[in-house]
Amino acid sequence: MEVICGLVLLLGSISVVSSNSCDVYAAVGQSMTLPSVHDRPGNSYSLQWTHNKRVIFSRQQSKVLVGKAGDISEYGALLLKNLQAAGAGVYEASTQLPNGTRTHHLCVMEKVSKPQLSYICEPNAVHLKCEAAKHQDLAFSSTQDKKAIPSETRQTLSISLTELKEQTSFSCSVYNKVSKEVSQTLKPTCKSPLLCFRMQTVVAVLAGAAALILLLFITVVVLCCFRRRGRTEMKFRDKEELRMLSLKRRELEALSPDYETMHNIQNSPSSTPKPSPRACYQKVSPSDAQTENRPLQLPTAAEGQQSSPVPKPRTKNAQNI
Repeated sequence: MEVICGLVLLLGSISVVSSNSCDVYAAVGQSMTLPSVHDRPGNSYSLQWTHNKRVIFSRQQSKVLVGKAGDISEYGALLLKNLQAAGAGVYEASTQLPNGTRTHHLCVMEKVSKPQLSYICEPNAVHLKCEAAKHQDLAFSSTQDKKAIPSETRQTLSISLTELKEQTSFSCSVYNKVSKEVSQTLKPTCKSPLLCFRMQTVVAVLAGAAALILLLFITVVVLCCFRRRGRTEMKFRDKEELRMLSLKRRELEALSPDYETMHNIQNSPSSTPKPSPRACYQKVSPSDAQTENRPLQLPTAAEGQQSSPVPKPRTKNAQNI
């Protein structure tokens, strides 16, 4: 029967602890003191302490009924020594005085172990890992050159090689509610590649190159269009000039028909056959021979005008024929 009652009390204590948050934390093997209701010395009042609703100390005036007199202090505080996981739970102090109840929710946790910091070099970054033994409610933090990194609370840390200097040092810490441990200081020696750029930089450069290529392409197309248009306009102007010249020539020919007549008379060969030199020599008379022996005389203006016949202009009827 006592065993069954103990199991019921244990299950009740577990449910109480799990449903209520702890306000007092202690490490395994640690000793601590839980304050009583009133900080009043002496044995003039009754005092009772319970752990998970089980009485662990009771005193009536100066008479101790449950527990030992050394379990409490002079002011009625409960002294807990060498705490273990079973010591976690709800502790309650009660007296007959006004406001004579005080409750403590105690959690007992193991101390964290010293973490080990390691790193792995990648082509563009160094990855650090803080390894620690698995315990309850562990938290991690990282430091760079002895300065805390507030944004990094994970077990792993990645640093770009562009931000990594030769003497940069790192360390990590692991802690819980009752203890804290710091790892050794580590200086990664990762060699940065010759060309190491951030992804944002590479994307920006590629975007700029693409925009420049597109701009050059558009410029070339526009220049080609202008050049082709210029050639077309030049050909059109040449054709227009040729057409205008042809029209002017036709107008000149229509306005001066004498030009064609004179041109045809000068260029047309003589219809009469030319006499041979020998026949001319035979027909020359002695008087003509004497005349030839005389010096040449220039004709007068009147003679010149009479000797050079002027061609008559053709009439419109003659042109039509």
